[in-house]
Amino acid sequence: MELRHFRYFLALADALHFTRAAAALGIATPTLTRQIQDMEAELGVRLFARSQRSVTLTPAGLVLREEARRAVAQFEAAQLRAQREARGETGALALGYVASAAYAGILQAQVAAFRTRYPAVTLSAWEAPMDTLPVSLREGRLDVAYVRSPMALPPGIEALRLPDEPFVLALPAASGLAGLARITPRHLSGETFILPEQISGTLDLAAQGNFVPTLGPQPGGLVAVLAQVSLGQGVAVVPGSVEGHVSMPGLVYRKLSGARLSSHLSLLWRRHETAPAIRRYVALVQAGG
Repeated sequence: MELRHFRYFLALADALHFTRAAAALGIATPTLTRQIQDMEAELGVRLFARSQRSVTLTPAGLVLREEARRAVAQFEAAQLRAQREARGETGALALGYVASAAYAGILQAQVAAFRTRYPAVTLSAWEAPMDTLPVSLREGRLDVAYVRSPMALPPGIEALRLPDEPFVLALPAASGLAGLARITPRHLSGETFILPEQISGTLDLAAQGNFVPTLGPQPGGLVAVLAQVSLGQGVAVVPGSVEGHVSMPGLVYRKLSGARLSSHLSLLWRRHETAPAIRRYVALVQAGG
């Protein structure tokens, strides 16, 4: 017995009229009659009591009607779930991000757009040290990741460059530099640099100022870097988006003059990814969603 037999049976159980049930199914009346007879022969019971004027369900037919409804509903639900999974409308997505990504606004906008378009996908997000994100992605603990570029990537990882933003200088409020109208790379040659996870801004600044930077600690997350600056331990080159989001006593931000510096985030994913939900997320970001 096949699922179509249940559909035929339910159509007749609802209509209690062979001609109307056959029309609803789009089949000929003799075909429906034969299918019902085959069901009854296979089950060894009468499902319908027939007379010249009426068709009614037998007690066995009444029981089968309820079970058949559940069976058809479960099959249709399973079919729908499979189709939605294949379209990337369901499933799960694990997202990792470096701390500074949370200040740029891009991360929130892209996650919100994905949640709006695919509300049935379970999306989880974790902040993590930047150097761990590509490895977690390669090993399957994460599905996509946001990092500050440039950085070395393991084989099999793709990267999409996201829009640039300027770097700014984080200074101790008591620093003499804070009172200057213009701060150029050359002004920083004697400073100690507290290093964020992405150090390219510091190295580029030193190269443009033609000096070798004095490197201080690299305490990890961006808030820890700024805390060190606020305590007078040095200065830091940080993404400009941080200025509007992180303030501390003893900490000021200043723009850099005469410096050609910019920072950008990159979205990472596995090159040969097959999971539909992950491919959907990447496609949305690639399309500028």
